[in-house]
Amino acid sequence: MFLFGFLTDAQIDVLGANGAITTVDAGSICREGQPAQSFYVLLDGGDVVTTKRSGAQDVELHRTSERGTYFGAVFGCASVYDVTVRVTRPSRLFVVEAGFFARFMHAVWPVAVHLLESTTIGGLRQRQLLGLQERQYALATVTAGLTHQLNNPAAATVRAVADLRESLAEGHRNLGVLAATDPDALPALVAIQADLTGKPAAATLSPLEVADREDEIDAWFTDHGIDDSWRYASTLVEADLDVEWLNRVAAAVDPASLECAVSWLKQFVDSEMRIREIAEAGARIAALVNGAKPYSQMDRGPYQCIDVHEMLRSTVLMFGDKIATVGKPVTLVKDLDQSLPEIHCYPADLNQVWTNLIDNALYAMNGRGTLTVRTRREGDSMIRVEICDDGPGIADDVIGRIFTPFFTTKPVGAGPGLGLDLAWRVVVDRHRGHISARSAPGDTRFIVCLPLEAPAPGS
Repeated sequence: MFLFGFLTDAQIDVLGANGAITTVDAGSICREGQPAQSFYVLLDGGDVVTTKRSGAQDVELHRTSERGTYFGAVFGCASVYDVTVRVTRPSRLFVVEAGFFARFMHAVWPVAVHLLESTTIGGLRQRQLLGLQERQYALATVTAGLTHQLNNPAAATVRAVADLRESLAEGHRNLGVLAATDPDALPALVAIQADLTGKPAAATLSPLEVADREDEIDAWFTDHGIDDSWRYASTLVEADLDVEWLNRVAAAVDPASLECAVSWLKQFVDSEMRIREIAEAGARIAALVNGAKPYSQMDRGPYQCIDVHEMLRSTVLMFGDKIATVGKPVTLVKDLDQSLPEIHCYPADLNQVWTNLIDNALYAMNGRGTLTVRTRREGDSMIRVEICDDGPGIADDVIGRIFTPFFTTKPVGAGPGLGLDLAWRVVVDRHRGHISARSAPGDTRFIVCLPLEAPAPGS
């Protein structure tokens, strides 16, 4: 077989003496994240299928039935399998213990060279496939946040429309009764109604002030022989109407028509407030959509001049209620240098960088803590962006490897370990900047330095 074609008889004897041929049933041979104990070579049998966990699904990287295909503990330094491998039907495998094979590989150059070539090509394919998966995972994260934010004003609009329809129907019924029983009062009531149109929102009252005003209105209704004042009091207080306004209504109508007149005006007040809610919800939806455009860079070229604060703001917006300016679950602190100039860059790629760094920070804080976004000038030709969290920090023996492809401290399936690799490639390779990390318990910082003018396409 191709892997052992250059070995001498003596070397093959050594390899054979330290390995074994075994027959396995269809199914998993080694699983991603489990201890890397053996190196396997396919002698004959079914397809060898290689997959890697990304988010909530397994991404198929390779499938082959070629004799001599190898997998498992390919690297002697790896403590766990980096992929999952299964065979599709019963197969014969040559199996070697991982420690022995690592020593044998270092001693026998043809094997090492073949492994190096194959691993380089396979690693590139993995990065391409899982890089796309990483982008899709990040997109799903921010889409969920945006969807949640859009759902709130959309649901408020649906509720307000239903309430508005009910208020209009009841208001029409009351108007019909007034027209039949007290038509002379209609001009005065229409004037009162006109004063309510477009009335600005009431000032916020304290709970005690609200209770006192509701008690005054309840007493007024009792004095005027109207039951069920609870149907009116909260709406009138919310609209900043008081006993003086009720006296104006009472003066305009016959006492027998008072309750009907108050009910008609109350329905009009309800309608005005529902219209205001719909307008506010529509404005909120428009703001969210407008905020999403800079993130996605819709209708814009890949290379442009842009304010880095616009990119950061649109990215934070995509995380929705996970991040708040005050209170739970995560407090956002913005320490921004507003004097920074615009930079020539690839905004869509940089938004992916900010997304990965912020998502990692939220994960490190377990969804609760303080996220700090800081910007500064870095010398004469660069700007500096820091994404900081107050989580437990990154261990000293790990921090040097965090930008390595496929390296991750998250559990198997929580991510393919390409988020920081992607950030490195965008910042360093595409923008000619640099990215680094500093960490201590309670203070982890990812520092991105970007030139004021990244290389243009084709340069």
